[in-house]
Amino acid sequence: MKKETVEWLKKANEDFKTSQVTFKNRRYDAAAFFCQQAIEKAMKALEIENFSSFDKTHDMYFLGKKIGLPEDLLKICEEISEYYVQTRYPDTYAKFNKKEISEALNSAKKVMVWIKKTLSNS
Repeated sequence: MKKETVEWLKKANEDFKTSQVTFKNRRYDAAAFFCQQAIEKAMKALEIENFSSFDKTHDMYFLGKKIGLPEDLLKICEEISEYYVQTRYPDTYAKFNKKEISEALNSAKKVMVWIKKTLSNS
């Protein structure tokens, strides 16, 4: 695996752990943000491994298509991609609840497992 890939994957894992900690502390907006960031960075790690660069975008559906995510995982990315804006800008702020973010964390884990498996097979 390329050094840059490893660095991006490490940061993705750290963000996922942060999303879990903030979820346990009932900071659902922060958990949503770091959940989105974890997936995005993991996808960029795979993009770097496959293409030696990454797209400077937060559109996880676009990134997912580029790296070949299966359709069910693309749907997850499409939904969670919106968290980036919804958690950062007051005019688009969304109020998140425990059930919604619990499901998002489980979904994010599925995406990250697929990416890690794909990376280990390359």
